[in-house]
Amino acid sequence: MKSLWSDAEAENFTTRYGEIGQRIYTARLLGRDPCLVLHGGGNSSVKTTATDILGASVAVLCVKGSGWDMADIEPAGFPAVRLEPLRALRALDRLTDEDMVNFQRANLLDSAAPNPSVETLLHAFLPGTYVDHTHATAVLALTDQPDGDRVCQETFGPRAAIVPYIMPGFALAKRAAEIFDAAPEVEALILLKHGIFTFGADARQSYERMIELTTLAEDRLAMGGRKVFAPIMLPPGLAGAAQIAPMLRGLTALSHDTKTGISRPQILRFRSSPAILNYVNGVDLPRYSQLGVVTPDHTIRTKNWPLIVPAPEADDLAAWHQAVQQSVAEFTSRYRAYFAMHNDGKRELDPMPRVILVPGLGLFGLGASAKDADIAADIAESTVATVTDAEAFGRYACVTESDMFAVEYWSLEQAKLGKSAPPRLARHICLVTGGASGIGAATAKAFAREGAEIAILDRDGAAAEEVAKSIGRHALAITCDVTDQTQVHAAFAQVALTFGGVDIVVSNAGAAWQGEIGIVDEELLRRSFELNFFAHQHVAQNAVRVMKAQGLGGCLLFNVSKQAVNPGRHFGPYGLPKSAALALMKQYALDYGADGIRANAVNADRIRTGLLTERMVTERARARGLSEADYLAGNLLRREVTADDVADAFLFLALARKTTAGIVTVDGGNIEASLR
Repeated sequence: MKSLWSDAEAENFTTRYGEIGQRIYTARLLGRDPCLVLHGGGNSSVKTTATDILGASVAVLCVKGSGWDMADIEPAGFPAVRLEPLRALRALDRLTDEDMVNFQRANLLDSAAPNPSVETLLHAFLPGTYVDHTHATAVLALTDQPDGDRVCQETFGPRAAIVPYIMPGFALAKRAAEIFDAAPEVEALILLKHGIFTFGADARQSYERMIELTTLAEDRLAMGGRKVFAPIMLPPGLAGAAQIAPMLRGLTALSHDTKTGISRPQILRFRSSPAILNYVNGVDLPRYSQLGVVTPDHTIRTKNWPLIVPAPEADDLAAWHQAVQQSVAEFTSRYRAYFAMHNDGKRELDPMPRVILVPGLGLFGLGASAKDADIAADIAESTVATVTDAEAFGRYACVTESDMFAVEYWSLEQAKLGKSAPPRLARHICLVTGGASGIGAATAKAFAREGAEIAILDRDGAAAEEVAKSIGRHALAITCDVTDQTQVHAAFAQVALTFGGVDIVVSNAGAAWQGEIGIVDEELLRRSFELNFFAHQHVAQNAVRVMKAQGLGGCLLFNVSKQAVNPGRHFGPYGLPKSAALALMKQYALDYGADGIRANAVNADRIRTGLLTERMVTERARARGLSEADYLAGNLLRREVTADDVADAFLFLALARKTTAGIVTVDGGNIEASLR
């Protein structure tokens, strides 16, 4: 590991942020290295002075606040806490976590600041001006040994003191300070099964000590044996990750109520690499993967152990599905037994896995959102590296099960349960065709606001990418011509590989061709049917295939247009396939209702989109002797209907879990188009 310190960059941070600039600079250097810090882990601090509301200069500890990530931390992420009251706590014999958090908040200079790190007291009790803490994977590979204390003493020598495993909080801070007092010349503390603290008089010294000591750990690990596990024998033909992801997603849903249609599935994120395959293909995988987490902090994101499923044989996925179902049942039984053994009045969390290991393919991270699933997958990938190193060096050994329970069921974490209701479409995956503009883009954004993960399909891949960027939150853009069955199948495979499956499909792509039906060119009519009917069939077929594999039901939504029920003169090339699409929706509702798959439609009129262009608006208004505004508001309510209004109708149908074969009209009122 090499130091990334740059005098010029450090000076830039000082110029930009002032006195705290170098604290921010080295915190970001540490936070951006996944071998040191993952997803909000680790913490850092600086002891300085600040002026309180009375104008007095007070000593403060600026320490990373809860919810901030060192990779992109800003000054607001370092709340200032009065230092002397924190240090005075060391005289106590014990302090509950709740009292510790309350005391720290009571001594914030800004009451609106985030909660200081749970390891604030350890930072305060150490004398170093700058203090850094990481979960360096190389260090963990050494500490997570049956004789980790001896290994670390040999590796780091007099440069570091060894602290036994104690759960983060007051007790750890006090014991670590005592150990430091007995060896005040050390540059670091190695916390067994936990991580490493370094400190220094300035930011560079503390940072570079972290790099140097982690490098010592890497060098020691390099003296270990081969990092290749003896492999199992894999079946000859493996199914792909996209093929099995929907099955895994359905089997690991937190809940699914067939009566109400309400499900709580998880989002899946797939990872594979030579290192991951070496790990999951190991013949000894059932031993080393089930021992526990490399540092207890990870259990909140990944639970204590992953689910192992068999390698999926492509020619017998039905048998594989049954085997996985049994594996999930055994996992949940084991989790409930673990909870019952250690429970002391806590509220049980769901028993479903957060990491799945698949021999022959790789691993999946699971979570309530794509972000949460990514975090679980990142931690799992880091665990692969740490355990592989630990096994090559000696024998992986982590904290006890009771220690893991103490962190997973920490009172500070339990207090967060039920504090806020999730968005209405959280944990759901929505695919929108024609999503790069108009109604499709408005619908994608509306569903994203309700918490859904979004996949946008459009022939214009660049425009789809722009919409995805505007949504953020891991939105996926796919270039896809929905008239091409091969492209549609590949797009659904990409969505399954990216998120794990699909729950809601908005089949929206279309184009309005005109022509007098008796003389219209047959090629134009066939072209319209390809996009305005057969493309809906391609999309719905693939959606049903994925939804049935999940076993969680689903929702098909079709944009059928007002033309489906109220044809316009010379609009036969558009209206005829749209009428067929309306019948298609009803057929899907009829054929797949027993599977919990709903099918509904929206018919809209006079929406400014790629179909009704500005030029068409101008021509139609002129032909009717109206202004453009009057033409667009030519309905019973005298109001122009927008793409956002249509998006709201799609959202309503997605949430109407006991409605199928339904049609919602969004046109401001058109009696001729109203349904009988």
